[in-house]
Amino acid sequence: MFVTNNAFLQKGETGMEERKTTAPETETAGTDRVLEAEAAFRDAAKIFSVAELFRLFGDPTRVGIMTVLYEKERCVCDLSELLGMTDSAISHQLRLLKQSGLVKYRREGKHLFYSLADSHVSTILAQGFEHVNE
Repeated sequence: MFVTNNAFLQKGETGMEERKTTAPETETAGTDRVLEAEAAFRDAAKIFSVAELFRLFGDPTRVGIMTVLYEKERCVCDLSELLGMTDSAISHQLRLLKQSGLVKYRREGKHLFYSLADSHVSTILAQGFEHVNE
């Protein structure tokens, strides 16, 4: 929950929703509390972005694709063969991963070769596996 000038952002059915209410005001709450609340509200966009990142990591198909790409770059036909899926299904997931900046591609003739976008993605994936293996 984030507090902003007399409003609270609360988790609702469709995400973070604003609910108007009066925040309790006391002299001791003072400026520090207001500044903390304003800082949290300014960071709300970052919080939503991180939540979206983890949403993308929350799909087993996408994690499988990124796991295969962790080893080396691959084309769609290689990914579909390795994961036992259609080219169309792989392409759909790759489009989402590419739009979110988690994978990138390079063109070689008619073929596109996909790889993880950067070391941050590799690190998140590796740490996820490390966490579940503990």
